[in-house]
Amino acid sequence: MRNSNLLKTIVKIGTCGAIAWSALTFGTAGDKAHAATPTSTELIASSKEFIGTPYKFGAKAGSTASFDCSSFTQYIFKSFKVWLPRTSAAQASMGTKVDKASLSMGDLIFYKTNGKSISHVAIYAGNNKIIHSSSSQGVTITSMNSSYWKGKYVTARRVL
Repeated sequence: MRNSNLLKTIVKIGTCGAIAWSALTFGTAGDKAHAATPTSTELIASSKEFIGTPYKFGAKAGSTASFDCSSFTQYIFKSFKVWLPRTSAAQASMGTKVDKASLSMGDLIFYKTNGKSISHVAIYAGNNKIIHSSSSQGVTITSMNSSYWKGKYVTARRVL
């Protein structure tokens, strides 16, 4: 009887230990969003200075008179000493992949708006919002959870 109780105690301790180890290793700790840094907060503030700037497909790189989505992100990140290629598809290969649940201010978010491939890039502004150059509104802040954007999400990258 005594051996049976001892065996049960060992099994309980082992099971509890395995559950605790699994929770620490595979649990939600890896899914937590990263805190904004002073640099990413400054990047979003700088981006907001361009709200209302008109959209122009193929806008000239470096120009602030108008932006398309990728010229906007390229311009903003260049002022923070981060080089990005000119197109959204090319920008999607930069930096480190970020899980959607772990987004942090300043991360690049990529969308499939043409139904085929990555065709739009935005900057994560925190609180499920993006700042981007929209073809209908120019530079604006939009909810990622809107019916339009929610189904078009592809991936995110951290370049800061």
